[in-house]
Amino acid sequence: MKVIIPYKKTNPKSRLSSILTQKEREKFVEFMILDVIDNLNKAGIKNIDILATGKINSIFENKANIIISNLGLNDVINNYLEQVNEPVLIMMADLPLVTPSNIIEIISYDKDLIIAPGKGGGTNILFIKNPTSFYVKYYGASFLTHVKIANENSQSIEVYDSFFASTDIDEPQDLVEIMIHGNGRSKSYLQKKFNMKFDNGRVYLKKPLEGFEPSTC
Repeated sequence: MKVIIPYKKTNPKSRLSSILTQKEREKFVEFMILDVIDNLNKAGIKNIDILATGKINSIFENKANIIISNLGLNDVINNYLEQVNEPVLIMMADLPLVTPSNIIEIISYDKDLIIAPGKGGGTNILFIKNPTSFYVKYYGASFLTHVKIANENSQSIEVYDSFFASTDIDEPQDLVEIMIHGNGRSKSYLQKKFNMKFDNGRVYLKKPLEGFEPSTC
């Protein structure tokens, strides 16, 4: 089995730009990827490829194989799928809450395609048993698109329903979920930047006042 983590190096997580600078977002994404790798390792998976759009930090050395490409997300993944003859697990880089047990469950199903949908119709995780008989098409309502592709290629489908697997980190409010449920590097990083605020039964993040230490919730 192969595992790939796509990584957009340039201006990552732009929808977080209202609360994190570009440099902070780059560092945050690195920590999320490390969390994903840690959880894959805890699930017994070591053979991991990072598909990156540019040169990346040396912190990933000895943790994953690095493949640099100038192609877009869909093209680089589809080129990869065309060249392998074993199952491929595709995990997005912004899934720091996915647990080792989630991963073990996903790869244990006997269907041809196991898909963990993301918020708003996206695709967070794909486990493709027959990669030469499948191709990806991310962006937009990619969950529906991937189901359609599987049906067109007579691939059986299992939809994996999990809060942690469906929680991809795109919007500022998504960071709350890491602060509440996370236990890895990305949570530790956010705790240096934000406090949690409780208001009307909801949890929000706020930057601590200058001179005050952030909460260690």
